[in-house]
This record gives sequence, C-alpha cells and structure tokens, in this order.
Amino acid sequence: MEFDKRQLSKNTLRDLYKKLLKPRLIEEKMLILLRQGKISKWFSGIGQEAIAVGVTSAMHDEEYILPMHRNLGVFTTRNIPLYRLFGQWQGKASGFTKGRDRSFHFGTQEFNIVGMISHLGPQLGVADGIALAQTLKNTKQVTTVFTGEGATSEGDFHEALNVASVWNLPVVFCIENNGYGLSTPSVEQYNIENLADRGVAYGMESHIVDGNNIVEVFSKMKHIFEDVRQNPKPVLVEFKTFRRRGHEEASGTKYVPKDLMEHWEAKDPILNFEAFLLKENIINKTFVEETRNEIKVEINKHLDMAFNEPKIESTPEHELEDVYATYTFTETLPQTNQTGELRFVDAIALGLKQSMRTYNDAVIMGQDIAEYGGVFKITEGFLDEFGKDRVRNTPICESAIIEAAMGLSICGIKAIVEMQFGDFVSSGFNPIVNYLAKVHYRWNQAADVLIRMPCGAGVGAGPFHSQTNEAWFTKTPGLKVVYPAFPEDAKGLLCAAIEDPNPILFFEHKALYRSLRGHVPTDYYTTEIGKAKLVNSGIKMSIITYGLGVHWALELLDEYESDTFDILDLRTLKPLDYDAILDTVKRTGRVLVLQEDSAYGGVASEISSWIAEHGFEYLDAPVKRLSSLDTPIPFAGNLEEKYLAKQHLKTYVEDLLEY
Repeated sequence: MEFDKRQLSKNTLRDLYKKLLKPRLIEEKMLILLRQGKISKWFSGIGQEAIAVGVTSAMHDEEYILPMHRNLGVFTTRNIPLYRLFGQWQGKASGFTKGRDRSFHFGTQEFNIVGMISHLGPQLGVADGIALAQTLKNTKQVTTVFTGEGATSEGDFHEALNVASVWNLPVVFCIENNGYGLSTPSVEQYNIENLADRGVAYGMESHIVDGNNIVEVFSKMKHIFEDVRQNPKPVLVEFKTFRRRGHEEASGTKYVPKDLMEHWEAKDPILNFEAFLLKENIINKTFVEETRNEIKVEINKHLDMAFNEPKIESTPEHELEDVYATYTFTETLPQTNQTGELRFVDAIALGLKQSMRTYNDAVIMGQDIAEYGGVFKITEGFLDEFGKDRVRNTPICESAIIEAAMGLSICGIKAIVEMQFGDFVSSGFNPIVNYLAKVHYRWNQAADVLIRMPCGAGVGAGPFHSQTNEAWFTKTPGLKVVYPAFPEDAKGLLCAAIEDPNPILFFEHKALYRSLRGHVPTDYYTTEIGKAKLVNSGIKMSIITYGLGVHWALELLDEYESDTFDILDLRTLKPLDYDAILDTVKRTGRVLVLQEDSAYGGVASEISSWIAEHGFEYLDAPVKRLSSLDTPIPFAGNLEEKYLAKQHLKTYVEDLLEY
C-alpha cells in the first residue's frame, strides 16, 4: 500500500493514526464483551476504519454527517464521549435514545450526526434535505452521507441521487463497497464494474478511492469538500474496501473464500499505515505503545462508567409523552371579523399561503406545484410570491422528497409536501411510518413535516386516484392525521398543522374542493387539532363521521326532524376526541360510525371498539358501522355510486332508530 504524504504534516499523520487506532481498539473490546454476553449485538467495521475516520477528519465539525453501522470512526472522530457511546449500546440513559433504539440508530444535534434506520435507504434523501437547507441558508457547508453497496440497489438510492443532481445540492454520497450485503456478494447486487460509474447517469461527478488507505481517503475527501463548499454540487464517491467480519457477529464469514479474506487482511488499514509511519520515522514503537495504552485506559474508564450506570427506568406516561415533540397549542384568532365565501379548495390555498408568510423560510415541495400551480391549482401564484427556492417542483419520487422534508426539519425549516394524489403516498410510505413517525421517540428530533393528501371518491377517478387511505397512518404511533369537512375548518386546521412541529397527514377530499363553499375568515387563524365538532344536535341517535361522510349525514338530515340525530364531525383522526365521542354516546344511546373507507381495520372499527369498552352502559342498541364496499374503487359512475357507503346510509339509520 502506497501512502502519499507530501501534502500532510507529521502532526496530521500522527493525528490520523490516533483517530484510526481508536475505533479498532474499541471494536476489539466490544467483541470480547459480546462473547462475554455483556452487550447484545455488534456490527463490526474492522478493516474499514480509514473511510469513516478519513472522511470525518476532512469535514468541518459543524457540517452534518450521516453514517451507517460500520462507521464507528465517525463518532469517535467527532469526539463523542465514549461513555455515552457505551451507554447507547447498553440501552442506558447516558446514550442518545433513552434505551429505545440500539447501536448506531441515533442522531445527535450536538455533534451534527444523523444516524441511520434499518431500512438503510431513507438517510440518503434526508441528506438531500439537509444539503438543501444549507443551500437555502447559504452556509457554504457540505453534507456527507454513507451507504453500503447493497443499499445502492434500493430505490431510495436512485431517487436521492437524482434529486441531488437536479437541485445541484452540496451533498457527498459515500458508498462503502465492502464486498458483501450480509452474505450476498457484490456480483449478485449489481452488474457493473464500479458503482461510481452510476454518477455519469445522474450528471454527477464521481470518484473511486482506496478505502483502506487513510492518507488517500483524507487527502481526496479534503479536496472534494473544499471544492463542493465553493462550487455546490453533488459528488458520488465509491470506497473500495472489504468487510472482514460478519454482517453482525452472529452471521460469521464462512461464505467468504479463504484467499479473498487473506488478501484483504494483508491490506489492513491500521497495520499498513503504522508500518509506513514507523518506516518514515514519523512515529516510533514507544509512540505506538503509549498511544495504545492511552486509548485503552480511556476505553476501560468509560466502560466502567457505562456499566456502573443503573438500568434505565421509565413509565408508560413518559414513554407516551416522547412519541410527539412537545407542543402546546395556542389558538390564533382572526385579527378582524372580515370573512369571504370561499370554496374548500380556496380556503386551503389561502391557509397555505398565509402560513408560508408566517413562516418565511417554510418550503413546499411537490410535483407540478410551481409554474403549473399543482394539478388542483392550490399553489397557483405561489411561485411569484415565494420564489423557486421555497416552492419546489420535484421529480416523481415521493420517497426521496419526504426524506428531504425530514432533512429540512433537522435544520429547523418547516417542510410541506403535496402528494399529487393521496394514493401516491404508497411510494413514500416507508419514510413516513419508519422515519418521520419514530424519529422523536428515538432521539428527540422533531419531524416538522406536513404532507397534504388530496383524497377520496365520488369524482370518477378509479382505483388509483380515489382512495381515502387514512387508516394506513392512524395505526402508526408518532403521526397525526387531520381530515376536515368544511372550508373554515380546512383553513384553520391547515394553519395549525403547519404550526405543529410533528409529522401530520392532512387529508383534503377532492369531491369537496370545488363543490363546497363556506364563510371563511380572511385573516390567519388556527383551529385546534384533536377537537371534534358537533355540527348538528339531536336526541335519537348519533352519526360519528368525518370528511365527505359529514355531508352525507347532513343531506340525510333533510328527511328527518332536525333534532333526530347528533352529527359529530371528528375533524382529526389521530388524536381522536374521545371526550366528544363519549358525550354524544351519552346523549343519544344509539351510534352509527360512518366512513368512506372500506370497513376492515378502519377508523370506524377503532371508534366502535372504544365505545364498546368505555360507553357500553350508555348504549340502547349495538354500535353500527357503515363503510364502503370492500373492493378497490371502480371508475364507472354507476359502479362508484354503488361502491360508496352513502347508498346504505338511510337503511342503517332506520334500522338503528327502530332497534
């Protein structure tokens, strides 16, 4: 292995040696503790230390870096106290996740590190979002994100590189090509010689670096980072290296040919660099011994601190408190009494525009939302007022854009994502339910992201443009789900949702966009999330519903005395207003829960179950559920009409009244 030291001082070379040695000695200790049963799992980076150490050493401390399992050198080079790392791996309070996640699945704003999740790919798009934030803030900072060669097969990889290229973001994508994805060799992962060649397809500069040569890694990355800071652009770097331990220790390495393992053992980054420094008289054996002893003393001292720390304690109440970022709603009232008769769609557009003015760095992203104004024209004219930095057309890549929204949130910028149709959110499902929903509970990071969801049937749009898929998200802790039925509520709840620093799915029924009008305050105002509204008061039965179902119930009311039934508009599905639900149960004793969605696993099922548990004594009849047909949503008008729950509403009401 050749080391070109011409551009590096002796002090820099010694410093790199110390930084390189530290994660190796920690790992050797961890493997002993693993065999002793004192830690539960370990993902080894032995043989790959030069990449994490070299890359991190070449960065500025204030720049964000997004590492992977085998990048212990990132954390040690950023000088995280070892007892905190050991506490993290043991699930202690001194760690970064309060015992809620393991190993390197954490982030820390203190050290500008954003850790991975097990799904690997999403962090690439998060890096895009962080790099976008740095661009908008003109910080001249670079963002670096790691991935393995296996994860380059994921769609997130391609989406993230494409977005970074289209938006010319200052992000460096580092591929650690270490030969195997668990036991699957690289030849079964991709069919090109070098992964760096993919950069050409994205119009992106790319490089191949010897990942076992600390001098080459540091020198090359230092040059790349300096260039990207001055000339913002994405760069793809492939580090050639090898994973000499199992994917995790239980996996073993029996699938690796002996001669291949021996080849890479001979390329050990530490032994080779140490031999070079000794040969060049940059260090001596005394320096080596003293450095090793110094690091070992630090390791043992901090291990004692972590082992002596008591097991973490918590309560159900505390665990629930941390699911969402702390937020206390303060109602904002309109400054004047002025109102306008607005369509549902116009109320949403006005609320969105006024929120963009209120939060003057908020960014909205989505397909065709800029010049075109979105397929429903909700953002028409936004580009003229807010500019292309804040109103961003996106490629067709829902996953990467939701991840980028998370990256903006990490940098303190509110992000709004428009799904062109709510149905398309399935292409971005993973980052919503596994990243946004869990991130605050895991490491106290808010996901200040609003996802707008044009949804619903009744417009003849067929199976892929008509779903009302709220139940996909109400099941997931950490998300909030809002579903207004009236223009005034739509505006106030939208403004409140943007104000709230938690991830929110905001459902907007397409059939109401241009068919429903209402008197809406023209000033900015907020409506509290989690509060239902009684839109009609009755005595004989309750209809609990939301969205288009509210209007079905109001239409049916025309056929009865006005005080026949309560109509409770939930407005928010997560959290539910259980107090309002129990109040209407007590008042009428008969309950129909109505939803547009199909029945199985829907919101109506949850509410019915809750009433059976908490309101049984007040019931005079069984709780009834009414949902649409358990099929995909048909296109033809007569089929769609028969699909929807509305056609059975009167029958269900009559049955319940006569019970």
